[in-house]
Amino acid sequence: MGEFVRLETNDGIGTIRLDRPPMNPLNMQVQEELREAAHAAAADPAIRAVVVYGGEKVFAAGADITEFTTTTYQQMSVRAGALFDAIAKIEKPVVAAITGYALGGGCELALACDWRVVAEDAKLGQPEIKLGLIPGAGGTQRLARLIGPAKAKDLVFSGRMVDAEEALRIGLADRVVPAADVYSAAVELVRPYTNGPALALRAAKLAIDGGLGTDLASGLAWESMLFAGLFATDDRVEGTTAFVQKRKPKFTGA
Repeated sequence: MGEFVRLETNDGIGTIRLDRPPMNPLNMQVQEELREAAHAAAADPAIRAVVVYGGEKVFAAGADITEFTTTTYQQMSVRAGALFDAIAKIEKPVVAAITGYALGGGCELALACDWRVVAEDAKLGQPEIKLGLIPGAGGTQRLARLIGPAKAKDLVFSGRMVDAEEALRIGLADRVVPAADVYSAAVELVRPYTNGPALALRAAKLAIDGGLGTDLASGLAWESMLFAGLFATDDRVEGTTAFVQKRKPKFTGA
């Protein structure tokens, strides 16, 4: 798809593959190519789940800091967060397959996914404070919602890296596996959803993510609306009929 990012599809799973050696720094070009790949994966009905992968050696070591020396306030105010929102808004199950390092923008990219499969020797963190900055593309907001404000403040204030064991313990990682197995483990995590009810999965993701940004009453109303909307789908008919007939449903995503 792009010079440094490509979208590959296999058996209903789309892999957004970063390939800018040696550390996959997220410069402006890579961010734009990632954003385009996210939109393409979201729009392709043949893709039912997504893996974001940086390769066998490193996920993404962060932003290209050389660009920060000349980036203006006006440029950054428009740019910050656009890529990560595109990943987060893919209305399908999305997993980050993390090897090596996921730091700064790389960690924020992982946070925009639904799950994180992490290599045993990987390191994650938000080191922006050491540059006189803060995370600016979800690192303060998504991280705090994922692991809680106290733990998020520890990582953001200190800028320290955490290993895979600590990441799993605090909820930043969902699975920890040997480095050689990261991609295959990520694929296996989302494979069950490729034959699932796509519209119900979409509604479930929208309900959970949308509800996190509002109060309980509004979240419940949002959930109720999405729930009712599924009664207009063929998959609801198939799922409920299959249950009554005591057979396995065959969902079509309609």
